[in-house]
Amino acid sequence: MSLTSHLQELKKKHQNLATTVEEMQRSPGTDDLHVAALKKQKLRIKEEISRLSAEAT
Repeated sequence: MSLTSHLQELKKKHQNLATTVEEMQRSPGTDDLHVAALKKQKLRIKEEISRLSAEAT
């Protein structure tokens, strides 16, 4: 897998997580621990995107 396609996949996963977190936060009775875990996963992906982007330049 090329670096560009890997970055695209990570960005897609990040966006999907962002959408999921937003939807979960809007609905009542959402498990806060699950939302927090998704936010941490989203942050790790964002950091990986930043690291890979820096390496590419």
